[in-house]
Amino acid sequence: MDIFSHYAPFIQEFIYQNNWKEIRAVQTEAAKSIFLSDNNVLICAKTASGKTEAAFFPVLSELEKEAPMSFGAIYLAPLKTLINDQFKRIDLLLRESNTPVFHWHGDVSYSHKKAAIKNPRGILQITPESLEGMMVNRTNNIYHLFNDLKFIIIDEIHFMAGTDRGNQIKCILERLARIIKRHPRRIGLSATIGDPLASAEWLGEKNERGTDIVFIKDEKYKFKLACEHFFTADTKSHTVEENQMYENYGDKYSYFLFSDEANKYIYKHVKNKLKSLIFLNTREETEYMTATLRGIAEIKREKDIFYIHHGSISKQLREETEADMKDEHKQTVTCATVSMELGIDIGYLERIVHLGAPNSVSSFLQRMGRSGRRDIPPEMMIIINEDIVKPDALLPHSLPWELLKSIAVAQLYIEERWIEPPVLKKMPFSLLFHQTLTVLAAAYELKPDDFFERILTLSPFRHVEEEDYRILLRHMLKTKMLQLTDERTVIVGLEGEKLINSYKFLATFKAYEEYKVMHGTSHIGTLTGEMPIGDIFTLAGITWEVAEVVPAQKVILVKKAEGYGAFPWPGTYRDIHTKIIRQIRKILMEDTPYPYLKPRAAERLNQARAIARSSGILAQPIVHLGGKQWALFPWLGSKSNWALRRFVKRNCVKKFGLTDIEYGDWYYIRLNINKGDGNELINDIKSFFNHNSDLNSLVGEKENPVYERYDVYVPQELIRKGYVVDKMDGSEVKEWLGWFDYK
Repeated sequence: MDIFSHYAPFIQEFIYQNNWKEIRAVQTEAAKSIFLSDNNVLICAKTASGKTEAAFFPVLSELEKEAPMSFGAIYLAPLKTLINDQFKRIDLLLRESNTPVFHWHGDVSYSHKKAAIKNPRGILQITPESLEGMMVNRTNNIYHLFNDLKFIIIDEIHFMAGTDRGNQIKCILERLARIIKRHPRRIGLSATIGDPLASAEWLGEKNERGTDIVFIKDEKYKFKLACEHFFTADTKSHTVEENQMYENYGDKYSYFLFSDEANKYIYKHVKNKLKSLIFLNTREETEYMTATLRGIAEIKREKDIFYIHHGSISKQLREETEADMKDEHKQTVTCATVSMELGIDIGYLERIVHLGAPNSVSSFLQRMGRSGRRDIPPEMMIIINEDIVKPDALLPHSLPWELLKSIAVAQLYIEERWIEPPVLKKMPFSLLFHQTLTVLAAAYELKPDDFFERILTLSPFRHVEEEDYRILLRHMLKTKMLQLTDERTVIVGLEGEKLINSYKFLATFKAYEEYKVMHGTSHIGTLTGEMPIGDIFTLAGITWEVAEVVPAQKVILVKKAEGYGAFPWPGTYRDIHTKIIRQIRKILMEDTPYPYLKPRAAERLNQARAIARSSGILAQPIVHLGGKQWALFPWLGSKSNWALRRFVKRNCVKKFGLTDIEYGDWYYIRLNINKGDGNELINDIKSFFNHNSDLNSLVGEKENPVYERYDVYVPQELIRKGYVVDKMDGSEVKEWLGWFDYK
């Protein structure tokens, strides 16, 4: 099939003008599926492989043939910055066509939205929350806007699948299909799909179409990787402000306190490149490192080329950073979080530096893929910081877990090309609460049976039993989220109205009370919560002092301050797959050298292997540390670890007199056993997980383990049920214990 001839003339001209020498494999295969079938299409290919064009070229060509009488395509993306970036790219492409493009989210002007509503045509680029807002607040316009919709493109689906936000998208699309009485084709895009079949099933569920998978697996994919290790210097070498921060935040933020040597090493390896991007796992780390690098530049009297990018920075500052990164003549080093992980066009980057271990294989690949270009492989340098190991340190504290995790993540991809599969939730009660209110708000009133027909039949709720939904609905009536009318219909209740009227209601991910930070007339960013006058904090890589707080306007007025300040954001909870934890064990058991390890990192790995082998942690599930102290090494991911921890906490504390329990992330559980010993504890654990598959007993009747945004509005019995099903796994605990001949 001659793909080029099937493209619309304006796309052919675009290809000529940009001197394309060939149409890439992903673009060819995607075009075949889109042009020659009516199926959904899942497009999986590495970063910078041309996925966006693979989807948009054939979609735009189809829209050009016969212009739809409404929006012809929806482009859904998880970030506003991604929407803005794609808008600029697509708008440039469409200037020679008859297809307009509109973008829609909280930062888009009213006039642009008004024009889209008045004459819906072409492509609508929108966030899930804004599309939900349309469904709720513009109910009477939905058919007018989408009656001739042909395509729905979902970008970065690895970021969505299995989450409440991704399932919210599925609910919206299924509700939309009911209104327009047909299912538009869905096209999913991602660079990091761990299980294409599962992702394809997620993409096409209840769509009444087959799903083609365009999976371009590049076995020859080459990248440059280096990993170096540093110990945190003694606190005496730090400033008063740094030591105060350590005292305030404890071990959680000890990795901020890099030694001078490590900071200079990082500075050196980004300073010698024109374009570098430093990834960190939290906004707190990002702020600290930006301020640190700027401080080094000031001491050296060198130019400040350091920028910062994360979700709490103001839109203006983010866009300025993005523009300077794209400037081919301007040297930039940007410290960023996940806000730069997804596919925003930031030009050619020479080097990615990652401080700390990547959280997942998927994140590792996404972040590394931001560098390189077609003829130059991507390049990443991982820098690991570890507290100094004291001579009297306990065994679990003597191992470099972050270094081991970094190697495990890299090796799983290098050896197996493995990426985490999507985790599909079975009991999304928080989302069910949210969708009950949104559907009811759009309909104004429903009969009781309508809830089961319109809401419970949506695909994310296929595992939820009718009786559980009745429990939720009765609870919502009791708490005035819903109200029963004299005509025996249901409308939104007084408390439900308060919730719906909040602009944050449309989102299913957790949100916090935000205060705008202003320095004079400049908007610096946002903080999650009010701060007292005189407090010092760091934002946008600069330290500020709170000068005034205006609660009514949710504004914090600041002035510049010296040194380092606090980082006022709540932390995020990080799950991890069991395969990564078990890969760490495999690394400790083997003697394999890894060529990407720099001398310090290689030496630290050798030390870790010697410690692991001599201590017995690879050969037995629990190790005696001396006296009453023991340590469990489960080699389990977060779901299985939760099941084990709950059993130990609930069933063993009193029986074995357990005290001083320490959870070392997902790597170990250290505890004091005052009655019996570790052998007896393991036998108790084995007895439960070998013969008792009911994990419900591990969650108390009065417990309310809320995780998702709207869990607080859901009956406790449902929250507990969802927690057991979606947050715990006992089968892997049983498997782990079966590794050892332990009596």
